[in-house]
Amino acid sequence: MMSDPVLVEVVRGGFVESRHRGAVVVCDARGRVILALGDGDRPVFPRSATKPIQALQLIESGAADAMGLSAAELALSQASHNGEPMHVGRVSAWLDRMGLGTEDLICGAHWSSHDATARAMARDGGAPSRAHNNCSGKHCGFLATARHLGEAITGYGDRDHPVQRRWRDALSELGDHPLDDAPEGIDGCGIPVIAMPLRSLALAFARIADPSRETTARRDAMARLSRAVWSAPEMIAGTGRLCSAIARQAEGRVLAKVGAEGVYAAALPGLGLGVALKVEDGAVRAAETALLATLARLGVFDAADLDALAPWSRRGITSWAGAEVGVIRPSDAFI
Repeated sequence: MMSDPVLVEVVRGGFVESRHRGAVVVCDARGRVILALGDGDRPVFPRSATKPIQALQLIESGAADAMGLSAAELALSQASHNGEPMHVGRVSAWLDRMGLGTEDLICGAHWSSHDATARAMARDGGAPSRAHNNCSGKHCGFLATARHLGEAITGYGDRDHPVQRRWRDALSELGDHPLDDAPEGIDGCGIPVIAMPLRSLALAFARIADPSRETTARRDAMARLSRAVWSAPEMIAGTGRLCSAIARQAEGRVLAKVGAEGVYAAALPGLGLGVALKVEDGAVRAAETALLATLARLGVFDAADLDALAPWSRRGITSWAGAEVGVIRPSDAFI
């Protein structure tokens, strides 16, 4: 098995004290590989990076139009959000419009991942609900699709429920990879997660970037979902999050989506390319650094973009007294 290269280094006092290995694949919509670092054929769980594909059925089924969903709600359907009031409020209102409640979500509850929001909740005696779950918008999309098509609400997260089959079929088609016998597990939000080669994930996002080979309905759904994220960037993630910052900084140029355990995927419409990466040890700090290094290597981001994204592109290490003592940086693999 190919050994993955070091993608990111943690440097303190000029000494590399930690290294993050991983793989990166960039390809076009025909599957031609433009950049490959490490083993792009090894299967990975894409986790939440597939949400833009899972949300396709919400538009393709007609559910989004039947419900009159806004761009913010379409962005939320693809989100791994912070559970801030702006997210929780929209999730709750969406459920109300469907005649459902948070008890109908199978994603479970967790505290807001936004520190100030979580502290305010605790101070005020609040408790997390399932609407705070970072995947609750995606689950609203599943419920909306099922309700619109007259499918069962109960059991919507089961592997063989139509809403789960539809996104698996879409992912298989876009990634040009059969998933029937692929390794499977259960994601943190309770729905199935399925493994695929990193190159297939990159291909799926390349076809979001260049959907010229897709049906008109799918092409329109992809474009509408991407525009939703760019028009409501705070909904795809939230305050202090890279996905939202990229959507704000690179409107029309980059659609980026994080996945748990060190995964990132991105569609680059201007180049017609897709990016997929996986950091072996699952570190999000390394995945964010590697994504920005990849986008810079491809010429998608220039110095001004990296300046605007300085909290992630120039991630310093500070002492408790506030002195900068090191840096997290891309390795020479990106040169």
